[in-house]
Amino acid sequence: MTVRHFLTLKDLSPTELKQLIIRAGELKAALKNGQYPVTLKRQVMGMIFEKSSTRTRISFETGMAHFGGHALFLSPRDTQLGRGESIEDSARVISRMVDIVVIRTTGHDRVEKFAAHSQVPVINALTDSYHPCQLLADMLTWQERRGDITGRRAVWIGDGNNVCHSWMNAAQLFDFELDVITPESNRPNETLLAQTSSHVNWDSDPGASKGADLVVTDTWASMGQEDEKNDRAELFKPYQVDQAFMQSAASDALFMHCLPAYRGQEVTAEVIDGPQSVVWDEAENRLHAQKALVELLLS
Repeated sequence: MTVRHFLTLKDLSPTELKQLIIRAGELKAALKNGQYPVTLKRQVMGMIFEKSSTRTRISFETGMAHFGGHALFLSPRDTQLGRGESIEDSARVISRMVDIVVIRTTGHDRVEKFAAHSQVPVINALTDSYHPCQLLADMLTWQERRGDITGRRAVWIGDGNNVCHSWMNAAQLFDFELDVITPESNRPNETLLAQTSSHVNWDSDPGASKGADLVVTDTWASMGQEDEKNDRAELFKPYQVDQAFMQSAASDALFMHCLPAYRGQEVTAEVIDGPQSVVWDEAENRLHAQKALVELLLS
């Protein structure tokens, strides 16, 4: 049987992604009714996290518990991978002992290399290039609030980072328009901009996007960029999401942030804690969307 991985959103077809979002909604409704489908009994998830995590780790571990399985958390200090064992050898060994692997790491090539030598499905839980699991939750949240999102318009403002890249993939796969607004020095990946040009527009002007249905941002300094925090704060100051920016969007526009958020920097407290913000639903939906993903890959 062919092993399927989820390293970017493009590993699933548009039809599969839409069905996955529907299934996530079903699992969410079932949980609210106290129903726990024990479909993965005795199955084990290996979780290799080389970067810290709150929402990703909790949602995957909780999801496996709901399914009757077990999640085994591994940090670099817990495995030989952290002491120099090759990714290929770690993949060969670990994938013979668990049923699915979730990896949060630095370079995207690391998760690709692991998947190439794994006998079981591998999920990208964040790399420096992509964060596809976040987008599953975001798409679920947007559709819960607004129904069909085909042809709608979202704006990403801030850094052209890994989450931005996954939003660009999502625009193409879910068929909506995305305006990416970043400083010139922090443009998204040029190859990806070209590949998604049918649905994605880039601009450096914070006032360039008007009337958007959804506004999305992220922290200005991601993990590993802490030493650049002060310089980045100065660079991105014009790209803050405040009430004035939200007022330039559609009157019923939603606000999203993958968290953690830093009030007073990339977003004001007035916006993230205000009525247009859906960040808490977005965070919870990591659980339901990832349960649907794991179920799909192990089905």
